[in-house]
This record gives sequence, structure tokens and C-alpha cells, in this order.
Amino acid sequence: MSAEAQFEIAIVGGALVGAAAACALAGERVALLSQEPRPPPAGEADGFDSRVYAISPGNAAFLARLGAWSAIPERHLTPVHAMRVHGDDGESVIEFDAYRGGVAELAWIVEDRRVQEALWRGLDAQERLTLLARAPIREIQIGEREARLALRDGRRLSARLVIGADGARSLVRGQAGIGSAGSEYGQTAVVANFACARPHRNIAWQWFQGVAKAGAILALLPMAGDHVSMVWSLPGAQAQRLMDLDRESLAREVAVASAHALGELSLVTPARGFGLRRLAAARMVAPRVALAGDAAHVLHPLAGQGANLGLQDARVLAEVLSARAPGRDPGELRLLRRYERARAEPVLAMRAAVHGLQRLFGSPAPAVARLRNAGLNFADRLPVLKNLLMRHAMG
Repeated sequence: MSAEAQFEIAIVGGALVGAAAACALAGERVALLSQEPRPPPAGEADGFDSRVYAISPGNAAFLARLGAWSAIPERHLTPVHAMRVHGDDGESVIEFDAYRGGVAELAWIVEDRRVQEALWRGLDAQERLTLLARAPIREIQIGEREARLALRDGRRLSARLVIGADGARSLVRGQAGIGSAGSEYGQTAVVANFACARPHRNIAWQWFQGVAKAGAILALLPMAGDHVSMVWSLPGAQAQRLMDLDRESLAREVAVASAHALGELSLVTPARGFGLRRLAAARMVAPRVALAGDAAHVLHPLAGQGANLGLQDARVLAEVLSARAPGRDPGELRLLRRYERARAEPVLAMRAAVHGLQRLFGSPAPAVARLRNAGLNFADRLPVLKNLLMRHAMG
């Protein structure tokens, strides 16, 4: 790369959202800057990745248009045909069924590294794309006509638009002067994969554990070969206790917490923990800057919608940029505001729903407890309402 290479668009962040945006902007002169090394090839003997996504059908279609979906081995794509959500009274439940809703599946469970590898394989075929792995940024200077990026290794480049897909601690957001509001949930998400004695039948399970468990939420997501991926959101001390357990003790505790719905469990990947917080950027755009994914919004994982919102950001932003008139500046604020307006309502609605559910099932008030569990049973008896909720989540 020259002393100061010039690009139309620089995407900061090479993970799921940034890589998807780069694929969707094929044909533009794009630089993709990733702080991490290039994702290594994932072999069939590598076992399961402990981080998985519940990809909505809408986003699966988006990834298919990018050529990434067909590049993921079929055995690593597990359809979700039904979902069962249990309240914290041991009796309340709401069930979502793809067949009854007139759709093929509610979501697809896929490992992070499989999606990443598929996306990066597509990036290799783009002639106008420059991939820069291990390229942390030192500074971004935003000018009237372009933004200049200085890398820590001394390299420099300029772009007319910078897309910040660099996560919750976004450097791009900070350098653009975009404020954010956030708070800690006081929980850690413990993730691990298990083999289960009973077939999961492509059902996703979730248990709100209520005040007795300090608002903990357990989810088991179906994977290939009667395996499940666990996401258990708990207060920090309880999460650490889980991660300190030996393999057999952890498997027994998860089996008990899930009411033995899948029989005995066997741990197949070590437990890992991720601190949970919520975040909302004050704006998604600024002059010569657009934010996407966790750089713009971070949600509790209880609905599994963080990755889906980020992919929708990438899709809509690419559509806005691709539809601009020939020669029009991609960093023009009036153009970027089209993207911001298009994303405002879906992001706000999902943020309100997720945060509201998390607070509702964490409330110690007896009246609230009765209301939330009665609400699950009531909604379960209304097919029209269930289908509406289901199709909104499916994207």
C-alpha cells in the first residue's frame, strides 16, 4: 500500500458485520481493516465453536445473496423448527412453531467461525477490495472532503466514508464524536456446547429463571448431531462459579436447570464467559461516518438478535450506498441519513422489547411475577399475536 492509499470506503472491523458489509459493497473501492488476524480455515475435525448465532431467515437470504451461505458446510447449518419459552413459575410457556406459522424454519443456528470463513472467502474474489488484517488504527481525522486513517504500524489511508463496525468499544464512534449511553446488566453470559442424550428435534429452548436466580436466563440452541449450544446469562458471581465447575458437575447443573428436557448432557467445549451490557449510540451517522452492529447498538442476548440487527445494518447501508447516483459522494451526510432513518424504528423496537423483557423477568414484585407468567400463557393462546412476534423476529 502506498504512503497514503485512497479509497471510496474504509470499513473498520473485519468480524461478522464488517465482512458482510464489505461483501455487499462489491464493486466499490473498499478497504477492510481488521484488528484481528485473518480467520483461520475451519476444518471438519476442529469440533464445535462455542460462539454461535441464531440467524433469521431474512439474514440467511442476505448471506445467500452474498454467496456466503452456500459456502458454509450443510452439517453446520441447523434449522430451528420450534421454540419453547418457559416462565419462572415452572408452568407458564409460550411455543412458536414454524410449520403452524407457515414458514420452513424460525432461524438457523450457525457457528461464528463458519460464517466468518465463508464471508472472507468471498472477499478474496473482490478485485477492488483491499484486505488489511492486523491493522489497528491509531487515529482518524475527519475532514470536509475525506477521512484520514493512521494505522499504528505507520501506514496511512484516506476514504470518503468510514464505516465503523468495530464493536461496542468503537474507536470510529469515539473519533467521530458520537456519544453513547449504556449500562451494565450485571450479568455474564456463559456459553458452552453439550451432547444431549435425547434428540433436540430442532427445538430451541429458553427458561426465564426469575428472582430466585437473580434474573438468570438459560437458552439451549439445537446444533448438528444432537448437540446443543448453551447461553446462560447469570449474575457475575454465579457465572464464575459455573465456569469453575468440572465438566461433569457443569453438565449436571445445566441438565437440572433445563428440567432434563434433553436428558443427560455431556460437555464438548469449555465454558466461556462474556460480560453483558446495553449500549445505544446517540446517532448512527455523522459527516463521513456510519456505524453498524455493536458500534451502534448492543443488546442482551436473551432474544438472540444482536447479530441479526448488525447484518440488517450492513444490508441496508449497502443498499443505500449502491443506490446513490453515479459519482455521488458516499460520505455525504444527507445520503447517510437515509440509512439512519431506515434503521431507527427496527433498532428502537428490538431494543425496547429486549430490555423490557429482561427487566420484567428480573422484577421481584409478586404482582409483576403473576403478570409476566400470565402474559406468556395468554400470548400462547393467540395464534395471530404469536405469528406477528415470530415474523418480526425472523426479519
